[in-house]
Amino acid sequence: MITLHTVPTGRAKALAGVSLGYFMVLLDMTVLSVAEPDLATSLHTSIAGLQWATTGYTVAFAALLLSGGALADRYGADRVFRCGTVVFGVASLLSAIAPNLWVLVALRVLLGFAAAGCVPASMAIITQLYPEPAKRARAIATWAAISGAAVAAGPIAGGALVGVAGWRAIFLINVPIALVVLALTLRSVTTARGDNRIDWPAQCAAAAVLALCTGALIAAGAQAWDDTAWFAAGAAVAALLFLLLERRSTAPVLNRALLGSSRVRAGLFAGAAVNFALTGALFVLPLLLQQQRQLSALLTGLAFLPLTIPFAVIPPFAGKVVARIGPRRPIMAGLALLATGGAVLGSAIFTSAAYPILAVGLLLSGFGVACALPALVAATVSAAPPGSAGSTGGLLNAVRQVGATLGVAIMGAFALTGPGWSLLISAAVCVAALLIFSAVTNGPGLGV
Repeated sequence: MITLHTVPTGRAKALAGVSLGYFMVLLDMTVLSVAEPDLATSLHTSIAGLQWATTGYTVAFAALLLSGGALADRYGADRVFRCGTVVFGVASLLSAIAPNLWVLVALRVLLGFAAAGCVPASMAIITQLYPEPAKRARAIATWAAISGAAVAAGPIAGGALVGVAGWRAIFLINVPIALVVLALTLRSVTTARGDNRIDWPAQCAAAAVLALCTGALIAAGAQAWDDTAWFAAGAAVAALLFLLLERRSTAPVLNRALLGSSRVRAGLFAGAAVNFALTGALFVLPLLLQQQRQLSALLTGLAFLPLTIPFAVIPPFAGKVVARIGPRRPIMAGLALLATGGAVLGSAIFTSAAYPILAVGLLLSGFGVACALPALVAATVSAAPPGSAGSTGGLLNAVRQVGATLGVAIMGAFALTGPGWSLLISAAVCVAALLIFSAVTNGPGLGV
């Protein structure tokens, strides 16, 4: 059972509201995973189309998170959070009636924009509500537990909804949640405005880089080499433009002070690795379970319980551990568990092992994510300079969504021809992140 820590009523209500907002954002990602085969059949699309439906959300989410954080610092986190919630609810309703794949992809992009306003704003609100590091770590654990319940509920809810009414029903669930979030936060939290500037040309260039790189990876996975070349060339041009704009900018997209620390960079890479493994697995495994092992959408959702239950159970305990010993060891333990889980899953797929072996790999991966993420969030937000909690949270979440986008694009390329390799790739990425992070012992930015 998830409980809020003892705080004044206003703070508890605000914490519940922002946590439910993040719940909604994560739910939108996980419910889609078990709907992939039904969506592909209904809209007559391929693996590449499914990748775009997934990455349209994560590309927009990642690219705009940095500005989402700056917007929260400039205009007030509470205003940005509520505006993002409204747009998220409306875009979800429109997604449910999308007539074809590319309209759905466009609406998924809009959902990503809205999510990019909600998530860093929610962390900025928590930072203001809980200025003491120990209490903030526990509040973030509560936030992670409530939002993590979305990961646990998403595949089951998605499977049940798809079984009854098809893939369109999965988007309708966000509408009542958005209304509850607005009711909880409408008068319970107010945050100050800042004077942060936003460089929109550089921000658009960053979005273009990520979108074009994603397109190149998806096209390469489909062996569409001409498209791959065009996407790659466009990404190179956009990257050059971004570097030029960023160098001249008085309000750079990337937080240079934070990125100047190798320890912070190691933490950001760890966050990207966690989302690479998690989101890639959520894309690949439903296709395997439904198309190769002939499970229904509901049974597929139930099969994911070993992966998703730790998200709702572990974060409160992880928050207490982080408050007591710091984030370094929980982050390292989480990466090690994720790497082991990916290796077990990959081996089980290669050997066509029975479900209990898959369940072991899913459970290890679930514990890994649940251990690592609260520690990564607490460490990064605690490193934020005064008045920049929103942009700092945006940086971490942007890097995580870049990892998620790459996970779907790279692991998705092996979804049908070599799903076992895709899981071993995720394990290798987590091992690399663990080795880099373990080399970082002490220093500012990671609270160790």
